[in-house]
Amino acid sequence: MAEPSAKEPLTGAHFHKERKKYSPEEEAKLERQHFWRIIDAFRSYRFHVQEQVKRAERQFYSLSQRHQTMLPGVLANLGRIMQCAEHNQDVLEAIVHNSLHMFENVEYGEREDPRKTRPSSTFDMDKLKSTIKQFVRDWSEVGKAERDTCYKPIIQEIQRLFPSDQCDVSKVSVLIPGAGLGRLAWEIARLGYACQGNEWSFFMLFSSNFVLNRCETENTLTLYPWIHQFSNNKKSSDQTRPIRFPDVNPQSLPLNTDFSMVAGDFVEVYSEPECWDCVATCFFIDTANNVLEYVDTIWKILKPGGVWINLGPLLYHFENIANELSIELSYEDIRTAMLKYGFIFEAEKESLQTTYTENDCSMLRYVYDCIFFVARKPAELQFNGVEEAEQQLNSPPAAKSSRREGSNRLT
Repeated sequence: MAEPSAKEPLTGAHFHKERKKYSPEEEAKLERQHFWRIIDAFRSYRFHVQEQVKRAERQFYSLSQRHQTMLPGVLANLGRIMQCAEHNQDVLEAIVHNSLHMFENVEYGEREDPRKTRPSSTFDMDKLKSTIKQFVRDWSEVGKAERDTCYKPIIQEIQRLFPSDQCDVSKVSVLIPGAGLGRLAWEIARLGYACQGNEWSFFMLFSSNFVLNRCETENTLTLYPWIHQFSNNKKSSDQTRPIRFPDVNPQSLPLNTDFSMVAGDFVEVYSEPECWDCVATCFFIDTANNVLEYVDTIWKILKPGGVWINLGPLLYHFENIANELSIELSYEDIRTAMLKYGFIFEAEKESLQTTYTENDCSMLRYVYDCIFFVARKPAELQFNGVEEAEQQLNSPPAAKSSRREGSNRLT
């Protein structure tokens, strides 16, 4: 596997846990509670689907006998859904098994009473079901088309800005905040760049740890990601169709690859100034309570001459959550603020259509009309009182200048 980052390494090849700035007592309590709450959600999955199936069975039996006889396949399909859920639970248990001690510098201890698994909230179960669909997007052949529309424009820009025939790409540092299950970061590392993914969600961290550090053979594992969708199915079999993962061997990176994943809140973890050549955000900036905090952090951590590549919508995650700060800015507002920071837009496309964990057999599909941009932090900034030109002597070449054929065009 790839070498871990220079920060504290994890037991797995790609993971370490950043400690938050709480008192030891607060940190231990809050982190332990959160950790075990997510473990409980993984372990409660079977029961959750079982309740859905039982409800569907009750609804079916409430029909008249005449109507029941007109629907000979309904109960059999519900039985298949339950079998698929059992299989999904086996995979989730394997993920949990490989997550209990995944952080080398943080241990969450043992549950006081292992028999007392707390009921999971609807919110947590929805997060888990969404995570299952992330396996489709990031690590299955079915998700390739979606990856091509979301990840390929970012990867192509990195290759254009830092071409391998003009610089040592192993010295070009790329950060992927909101890395999810890690495929985008993995693909960038596969091209030879020094790439680090960052993720906050334990749902994602547990699952990406499993894929990146425990899966070695292509398409040997199966999930049934669509069994939770009881509406908008053209055929009953669409609900129980499988996907196989991973479509590539995640362990196939060269041994000298500089690839790592860091757990923690993006704003809290990344505070060291001027240390990244590129920050690439994909479906990420709308996860902020205040998106300008993300802009603050990206501006701070980019080297002078570094670039920020972004692709995604503005579906603000905290918009309808009670007691949460949520600043919902238009792209126009964000762009204006970025210019005030000093960013220079070098490429921009205000209509790039893509999907997100799409069920391609569903009668209902959502299409995001995404913003794509490449923005540069000017190179002529001071670096601790020393002219940037002097600092660049031992650094990778600055990203290439903006394209001349027009800012809307993607390469």
